[in-house]
Amino acid sequence: MQRGRRIAFDYGDVRIGVAVCDPDGILATPLTTLKASDNKLQSAISQIFLEYEPIHIYVGKPSHMDGRESESAGKAATFAKMLSEMTPCSVTLIDERLSTVTATRNMRDSGVNSKEARASIDQAAAVAILNFALEIEKNQG
Repeated sequence: MQRGRRIAFDYGDVRIGVAVCDPDGILATPLTTLKASDNKLQSAISQIFLEYEPIHIYVGKPSHMDGRESESAGKAATFAKMLSEMTPCSVTLIDERLSTVTATRNMRDSGVNSKEARASIDQAAAVAILNFALEIEKNQG
């Protein structure tokens, strides 16, 4: 597996969870939650790219449980296209089925109320997406 940081985005109409991994691709951690409607969104993302210098970007692609694309998949694809225009590194859409459900369940199991921690859930979903992507990379290499 190539050495370098990866960043994952859990795109939503309201919030965008962001996660990053260490340069060895071992540990994915929550980074921040961005507001999708913020007129400085691209600037905030550019700052993240400058600070972390990712070698690969992942964007969660919402799908139905049977594998069909959800209507949100088009929005995620548009977001991924915007990211690809902002950076020279690869941007890949990755299956995010159950990422938010898993994140919510894990937070609830640890005693956090999902309504109290929506931003944290978006970040945790981005971590789940990034962990899935890292597993794929490890299995391919």
